[in-house]
Amino acid sequence: MAISSVRLFFTATPLNASSSTAAMASTLSSPIMFPQTLSPSPIVSSIYHRSVEYNSRRFRGIFVSSRARSPTSAMVRDGEETTDNHPFTVDDNQVVDVTPKLKERDFTGTPYVPVYVMLPLGMINMNCELVDPDGLLNQLRILKSVNVDGVMVDCWWGIVEAHAPQEYKWSGYKRLFQIVRDLGLKLQVVLSFHECGGNVGDDVYIPLPHWVKEIGQKNLDIFFTDKDGRRNPECLSWGIDKERVLRGRTAVEVYFDYMRSFRVEFDEFFVDGIISEIEVGLGPCGELRYPSYPAKHGWRYPGIGEFQCYDQYLMKSLKKAAEARGHSFWARGPDNAGSYNSQPHETGFFCDGGDYDSYYGRFFLNWYSQVLVDHGNRVLDLANLAFEGTCIAAKLSGIHWWYKTASHAAELTAGFYNPCNRDGYAAIATMFKKHEAALNFTCVELRTLDQHEDFPEALADPEGLVWQVLNAAWDVCIPVASENALPCHDREGYNKILENAKPLNDPDGRHLSAFTYLRLSPFLMERHNFVEFERFVKRMHGEAVSDVQTGY
Repeated sequence: MAISSVRLFFTATPLNASSSTAAMASTLSSPIMFPQTLSPSPIVSSIYHRSVEYNSRRFRGIFVSSRARSPTSAMVRDGEETTDNHPFTVDDNQVVDVTPKLKERDFTGTPYVPVYVMLPLGMINMNCELVDPDGLLNQLRILKSVNVDGVMVDCWWGIVEAHAPQEYKWSGYKRLFQIVRDLGLKLQVVLSFHECGGNVGDDVYIPLPHWVKEIGQKNLDIFFTDKDGRRNPECLSWGIDKERVLRGRTAVEVYFDYMRSFRVEFDEFFVDGIISEIEVGLGPCGELRYPSYPAKHGWRYPGIGEFQCYDQYLMKSLKKAAEARGHSFWARGPDNAGSYNSQPHETGFFCDGGDYDSYYGRFFLNWYSQVLVDHGNRVLDLANLAFEGTCIAAKLSGIHWWYKTASHAAELTAGFYNPCNRDGYAAIATMFKKHEAALNFTCVELRTLDQHEDFPEALADPEGLVWQVLNAAWDVCIPVASENALPCHDREGYNKILENAKPLNDPDGRHLSAFTYLRLSPFLMERHNFVEFERFVKRMHGEAVSDVQTGY
């Protein structure tokens, strides 16, 4: 790879807050320089390597193994030859490079897939102030220099409406959006109605609004609840979507008022086309799923998780459904579904031939999954009303462990009724289609073989899951976007993303509508990592790169 062709900005002096838009534009037109030797800083490297030693990794609802792939090395997998990218010494005077070439597709001329980058979680503080705007400006200029299309930012409910109902504070976000606009970047905005923090890998804590927490202290049933009565304050139970328990408002009314305030406050950014998409948070980690595997309750990968339907409002819904079916004694959750860290074969409900496929099991799982679909339907309906004319999206999590079992237990507890004899994602895709919403899916960089090497007992299949979900969405003709589940800096991971983004020999030419990279960080900005990232962006855009080692 020709290092000299890469434009970076590692040594630039931050611009003052008073710098003009014209000055920004002028600087952007100049080449961005960096030192010829730039190694990862000890602090950044230390933080990164500590972070990958957890027993499980969580990024937006995805859990995978703790074993990190080196940015410069990989193992021989699936017939693709890779090895450490280091020469070895034959004698004192000769160094021989024995790096086998990675087989790759040439994506030159393929469809243009926009690339966005998620911004750091803590860049807006609890006072709704932009933290370190000069530093952020420099990082955004780096991204702009390699033709990244835009950035994704979370607008946290717990920051904006923190202290009192319908008192919104958007100041920090407005300043951020102005910087993004001045640089000519686009915005994907996530309206995050969940708590940030409390899970493995989280380094920022943003709770739900203070006034909501006060209500929750008196009425614990506004939160999702497991069979042992443990509450999860990560987000509000869907049982109160239509219950006026939030100082006279229902949960969906609270979400709609927040969305409407955002639309009015940032009207100029919609009119100018800066905001390209609104992603609406629908559950924990912003994903449409139940919080079935919370680390705070002792869950560890690859546990099956637990059903989260034991608050009084969801139990009332279950009772009503059972009575309508004519079997009032079915108004209960399964009593043989194990606990958070059980494996399917250890339970009577999820084992092969278990009660999940009984008359009662089918009734319960139909109700449980329908509550999830109904919640998404209600909130997306209001999102279309608030953001008429703007693309909206929602996210599904990649629950890939136990995918190779009959019951798909981890998916069932998360609300995806997807056992081996049923397509659990078709109904969700159809609901998205009703609202013309894009589906954002995770874990497109994960390889099934890697999961088998690290946790063979989990019977995981991320590749099979990705293929099923993408096709469920494409079958109803809705846009499909995606993001990576783990930090990705190596060519092997990028190649896997590219393969999923633009399937080989697809007769209909289907491809992702956009890809969002998780996440802007000091480690991404290290020279060798950023060189790979720039190469990846070019290939997502269908541009030619000079060092492709074709194997197709």
